[in-house]
Amino acid sequence: MTFLNPAILIGLLAASIPVIIHLLNLKKLKNVDFSTLMFLKELQKNKIRKIKIKQWLLLFLRVLVIIFIVLSFARPTLQGLSIAGVTSAAKTTSVFLIDNTFSMSVVDQQGSFLNQAKKLVENIISRHQDGDEIFISFIAEDSITQLKVNSNDLINTFNSDNISFLKTELKKNLFLSAELVNKSKNFNREIFILSDFQKNMFPNELEKTDLSELLNERVKIYQIPFNKEDVFNLSIDDLKPENQIVQKGSVINFVVTVTNHTKQNLQNRVLSLYINNKRVSQKSFNINSNETQKISIETTLNEDGFLEVFAELETDDIIQDNQYFLAMNIPDKISVLVLREETTNPDFLILALRTLPSEKIIIDDFDIQKLPSLNLEKYDLIIINSDYLNNYNSLKNYLEQGGSMMIVPPYNLNIVTFNDLISSLGLGKFDSFITSENRVNIQFDKIDFEHPVFKDLFENNKQRKIESPTINQFLKNSNRLGTDIITTSDNSSFLSERKIGKGKVFLFNSAFNLNWNDFPIKSIFAPLIVKSVLYLSQSDFISSQLLAGDEYFLNLSNINTQKIVFKRPDQTEDFIQMNDLKAQNFHYKKTNLAGIYRVISSDKIISVFAVNHHNSESKQEYFSLDDFRNFLNDLKFSGQLIKIDPNENPIEKINQSRFGTELWKLFVLLAIITAIIEMIISRNNKKEIQSLNETIIQ
Repeated sequence: MTFLNPAILIGLLAASIPVIIHLLNLKKLKNVDFSTLMFLKELQKNKIRKIKIKQWLLLFLRVLVIIFIVLSFARPTLQGLSIAGVTSAAKTTSVFLIDNTFSMSVVDQQGSFLNQAKKLVENIISRHQDGDEIFISFIAEDSITQLKVNSNDLINTFNSDNISFLKTELKKNLFLSAELVNKSKNFNREIFILSDFQKNMFPNELEKTDLSELLNERVKIYQIPFNKEDVFNLSIDDLKPENQIVQKGSVINFVVTVTNHTKQNLQNRVLSLYINNKRVSQKSFNINSNETQKISIETTLNEDGFLEVFAELETDDIIQDNQYFLAMNIPDKISVLVLREETTNPDFLILALRTLPSEKIIIDDFDIQKLPSLNLEKYDLIIINSDYLNNYNSLKNYLEQGGSMMIVPPYNLNIVTFNDLISSLGLGKFDSFITSENRVNIQFDKIDFEHPVFKDLFENNKQRKIESPTINQFLKNSNRLGTDIITTSDNSSFLSERKIGKGKVFLFNSAFNLNWNDFPIKSIFAPLIVKSVLYLSQSDFISSQLLAGDEYFLNLSNINTQKIVFKRPDQTEDFIQMNDLKAQNFHYKKTNLAGIYRVISSDKIISVFAVNHHNSESKQEYFSLDDFRNFLNDLKFSGQLIKIDPNENPIEKINQSRFGTELWKLFVLLAIITAIIEMIISRNNKKEIQSLNETIIQ
C-alpha cells in the first residue's frame, strides 16, 4: 500500500485527542457524601464493569474514526490489485512510444502489428480521465506530441498510415520520454513501448548514459512486444547496373541482391524489373533459407533521359522491402569540349569523335586560351590536347564535382608545362620524355580487357586481340599515375585511369600524331576513343542513391528559376523558393519515403534521385525481456519494467500493475460505520450510567 498524499498522515496525531480527554476526565473525581454505605452493597458489580468496558470501547472507536478520516485524506492505494468500484482517480502521465518502422507492417489474424499497437493505445487512452497527460511518439519520427482524450488529433493519429522507412534507435525516444515524465507532477508516470523490439533499434555499443534521475523508481516502463515466430519475408538489398557504358538501344544488365529471411528453402520465386513503371524483364529463381543471392536480370534499353528503375519481388509478410529503386540519367546527346592549341585543321582525335552520329554527340572545339570564359558545367566530358599553362582551378573544380576528362599530350609537347598542367589537377608528374632518338619500337604489352572500354568491343570475347601500334615518342613515369588500362613493353603506362574527387581522368602518355606513333591509323583507335568518350561521359549516369533519412544535396549554381519543386514518391510536392536560399547547395531532408524523387524547375525535370529502405529492418532478430532489461540497466533505470502480452488482456494487467487502485472511499465508509457504532454504544452507555446513578441516589 502507498499514499498519494502522504503529508496528510501527520494528522494521525489527532487520534491522541480522545485519549487525552479520557485521561483528563479520570482526574476530575467528585466526592459524594452518603448518609450511609448500606446502599453500596446493593450496586451491581457486573454493571459497573460493563460500563468501564464500553467506555474503553468508545475511546477506541473515537480514535479509529479519526484514523480512518486521516487515512482517507492521505488517499491510500494498492499496487498490483484491481478492485471493482474503486478505480484509480490518481492523475497519470502516460507516454506511448509506438514503433512505426516498416517491420511493424507484418500482418497476422488480427491485422498489422502497427494497427494492433494503435488500437491498444487507443483503448488504454480511453480509460484516462480529465487532468491526465497523454503523449504519443511514433518512434521513427523522433518527436513527441501531446494529445487529449477523445480529441480530433487523437482520432486522426490512429486513422492515418504511419509506416516509415526511417531507421531509428529507441534510446533517443526513451530519453525524450524520460524528460517528460520527470517534469510531470502526476503520481502515475508511465512509458509504454509498443514494438517488435528488433535488435537494430538498439546500438551495439551503448554510450554511458545515466538516466537514473529521470527514470527513477516512480516510473513504470511497459514492454508490449508484437512479433510472429515465422515471418515469411524476402528482401531486395541492392540494385546495380553491371554495365558502365549505357546507351539507348543497348542491352543493360542489372544485378539484384536478394535475401531469404525465412526458415525454408524457396523455389520459383519471381523477380521483376521495371523502367519508368513498365515491366521490362522477369526472372524466376530459387533461394535457400537465410541465403543472400545476387541475381542477374537484363533488358534492352529503349529510352534515354531520366529513367526510374526498380526491382520488385512477389508480395510477402513485409512488402516495404520487396522493392529497390535506382535513378539513372542517360543523356540523349553527349556534350564534349575539346581544348587544344590549334583548331584550324581537324586531327585524328576529332575525326574519331565524329564517327559517332551527330544526333548522339555535340562537340565544341576551342582554343585552350578561351578556357576562362567557358561554362564547364554544361559539358559531359572535357578533352585536353595541350600543355598550355594558366589558371587551372576551374578544371580542377570540374573534376572534383564529378566531371570527366581525357588528357592527351600535344605533338609539340613541352614536358615542363605539361607536368605543371597534370600536377595542378592532382595527377602527379612524368619523369622523362622519351623521343625517337633514344628509344624506338615500343609496343603494347598488357591490356585490361575487363575494363568497360573493352567490354562488348569484340564479337568473340575469347579471341580478343589488338594490333599494337609502334610507339616512338612517349612520356615515362616509374611511379604509376593511376590504374593501368594499357601498358607498353618497357613497363610504361600508355593509358591509365585516375579518380580525382568525384570525377575521373583518362591519361595517355603519347600524342595522337604519326611522328609519335602509328596508333591513329590502327583499327582499334577510333573504337577505343569512342568507347572512352562514352565511358567517361557517363561517369554519373547513376543518380544519387540514398537511404531513408539521408540528405540530398542539390547544386543551385545552374538554376535560374525562382522556385524548385521536389515531387515525392507519394506524389506530394515540396516547394522551395530560391529567394529564401543563400548557399550554393540546398540540403533536402524530407526523404522518409522509399522511391524515386523528382526535382522540377520551370516544369522541367532537372534531377532525379532514389531513396531506399534500410536492410537491417528486414532482419527478424529481436530483443528478449532480459535483453531489454539489460539495456535499461545500462541507462541506470531504477523503476519497474513490466512485460505485457498484447494477446492476454493487457488492459487488466495494466490496471493491476498501476499505482492507482485507491481505497479512500473504503476508509470514508469505515469512518462513517465506526462513527455510527460509536453513537449507538455511547447512547446506550449514557442510559446505563444514568440508571446506575439513579440506583445510587435512591
